[in-house]
Amino acid sequence: MTMIPFLPATNSVSFPSVDKALEEPNGLLAAGGALNVNTLINAYEKGIFPWFEEGSPILWWSPDPRCIFDPRTFSQSKSLRKKISRGGFEIRVNSSFEEVIRNCKQMRRGNDSTWITEAITEAYIEMHKAGHAHSLECFVNDQLMGGLYGVSLGNLFFGESMFYKARDCSKLALAGLMTIMNSHDSKMVDCQLVNGHLLSLGAKEIPRQTFVKTLRDGLNQTPINWAQYNSPLARLEW
Repeated sequence: MTMIPFLPATNSVSFPSVDKALEEPNGLLAAGGALNVNTLINAYEKGIFPWFEEGSPILWWSPDPRCIFDPRTFSQSKSLRKKISRGGFEIRVNSSFEEVIRNCKQMRRGNDSTWITEAITEAYIEMHKAGHAHSLECFVNDQLMGGLYGVSLGNLFFGESMFYKARDCSKLALAGLMTIMNSHDSKMVDCQLVNGHLLSLGAKEIPRQTFVKTLRDGLNQTPINWAQYNSPLARLEW
């Protein structure tokens, strides 16, 4: 039986090579460690992310293949284009990060999925305060109706979760993200794990080897200055 390493709970963790991730379950690489800012940045820079349930040790993953969006080729559906054309909504950036992640958590619990634990929630709030995690929100009549959050390093974005309270509002936030990423010539928004919904929105699967190369290239690009969007009234031009 193949064993995975158990990482110490310290600020500085040495992750094993992603090539050592298990094939079954797909991508499981290590257990343990800590959800602090340094460890999380170290993980994302290597193409690794945490994913575990309440009561479980922290599990670190790097699946093969990997699900991503390419912002350069992202195409809005006909219905979404009509929604954007009609307006009646506002996309904001980093105006309600904690509210977004807690809405994502609540929505996942409603689907009997508990991977957004309180430990994850607090860790990504700290990542946000440190300037590494960001949210995009869709407001209708000044009410938060959808959004997403994730981590940004270099000119890349690593999506974590999204939610909606009204139809298409998470898709509008996603379209806003793609607008920002494309303007910075980003080649990848990481979706981590594939599902039918992401594929229907235009995501695709790529081999881990291709993912790692794109990751390294993106990390070497000028980091996105998210502060330029940090206003409760920030609007994106479509």
